[in-house]
Amino acid sequence: MGQKIERDYQRFKKLVRGKVKSNLSKYISRGEMIGKKGKDLVSIPLPQIEIPQFRYGNKGSGGVGQGDGQIGQPLGPGQGQPSKGAGDQPGGHILEVELTLEEMAAILGEELALPRIEPRGKKNIITTRDKYTGIRQAGPESLRHFKRTFKRALRRQIASHAYDPANPIVVPIRQDKQYRSWKDIHLPQSVAVLIYMMDVSGSMTDEQKEIVRIEAFWIDTWIKAHYQGVETVYIIHDAAAQEVDEHTFYHTRESGGTKISSAYSLADKIITVRYPPDQWNIYAFHFSDGDNWGDDTTHCLEILQEKILPRVNLFGYGQVESPYGSGEFFEYVHELLGERPNVVCSRIPDRDAILGSIKEFLGTGR
Repeated sequence: MGQKIERDYQRFKKLVRGKVKSNLSKYISRGEMIGKKGKDLVSIPLPQIEIPQFRYGNKGSGGVGQGDGQIGQPLGPGQGQPSKGAGDQPGGHILEVELTLEEMAAILGEELALPRIEPRGKKNIITTRDKYTGIRQAGPESLRHFKRTFKRALRRQIASHAYDPANPIVVPIRQDKQYRSWKDIHLPQSVAVLIYMMDVSGSMTDEQKEIVRIEAFWIDTWIKAHYQGVETVYIIHDAAAQEVDEHTFYHTRESGGTKISSAYSLADKIITVRYPPDQWNIYAFHFSDGDNWGDDTTHCLEILQEKILPRVNLFGYGQVESPYGSGEFFEYVHELLGERPNVVCSRIPDRDAILGSIKEFLGTGR
């Protein structure tokens, strides 16, 4: 019975996985899973599939199909008529299933054909894993080593002349029993830091920030599947930059101008002080509508090329199209693509472009 339940459960998980993969673009663009995100689980709404069936009306109730109809006559009860109180029929149901973030990362990787990330930083955290490598005389019955227990019982019965080849019954006693034992194995796991930078000037609307939030969720999910320890830094900027928490990052809007170099300078300082590149895997992502104060662009590119790019695994620039932004900064960063293998540029005009943008950012395998 237990095996049948397990088979059914695994079959259900495969169905859910297939349903999520087939609707991945929809889930990503809506961003509905972000609001249902727990510590380690994501709750996903899956509409149930209803089997088509005939539904019959009351005999002799008139209408089309019951004889000659009149112009303007309703096709059936309830159409064109107000409801007569609460209904008693079931409606459509939405089933919510939970998937771990690791499972979501695997689905994302399969659907977008993303390569595995190769860590380069040397700083590690030590995780502990149990490995069954020894044998002991005592332990729970669930860990009893059958072969060793049987051999000891067999040797004892043969030595004591209690074993009968014509009736080969071997009954272990307490002294025969052997149990698997474990020891803690310490495994080093690479660590990483995600640095998110976003323009919060007046030209960035709430919709643009929601696109950034959705994209950052999926970037987090993928990168955290490759590293045991991941820290996140949030930087907002208009004409000046500051480090903030996650809530402030997505809910701040300023009305000043834009100097992208302020964000790059702050990111450079944070990397220098807290995240030495020889120890950390560093991922920096900047989201903007492409507006920048004209005289500042040269300074931005200097910081980017001389200080940030030599020290990060990946730098991603995402241009979230805005009706108020000029979009010029994209071309300046795009020119670096041939020179720097760790630079990725992506245009994100709307939510439907998020899936393709994620593939552009994470498809390098860096």
